[in-house]
Amino acid sequence: MRTAILAMTMILSLGSGPLHAATPPADVGAGRIAWFDITTTNLARSKEFYGKLFDWQFTPVQGTDQAAEIVAGGTPIGTLRVADGQISGFNGVVYVQVSDIQASCKKAKEIGGTIPPGFPFNLPDGIGAIALVVDPAGHPVGLYSRTPLPPAQPPAQ
Repeated sequence: MRTAILAMTMILSLGSGPLHAATPPADVGAGRIAWFDITTTNLARSKEFYGKLFDWQFTPVQGTDQAAEIVAGGTPIGTLRVADGQISGFNGVVYVQVSDIQASCKKAKEIGGTIPPGFPFNLPDGIGAIALVVDPAGHPVGLYSRTPLPPAQPPAQ
């Protein structure tokens, strides 16, 4: 789960251009892939492979040499990042856009999924919110909403 949380924190600093301010992924519509992470044990080799395979470009993620933003056709689409430990079939996270992140988390729990502690949470600069859902088989899937979570209400007295 530490790897998934690392992935989520990486998206916090991502954006187009020089990566100084976070910008939301493109509005692709609910139920469609909005962002993804690919993990690797060799960032340079993976950049070369995916660059040649898909003609992707890579932009450094400010503040780390352990990740690069994937850019296709001038649009940021995901992150290539160094794995936290050994690579498995479950490394990497796909983020599916949802209309209501709280309702989606509730539904996921009702149908047998789990939401790890700390999720969902807002991304910086009001660009939306993300959550991680672990399906009944143990595979993580990210949720992304362009709408931030409402401010927390103080407990009733």
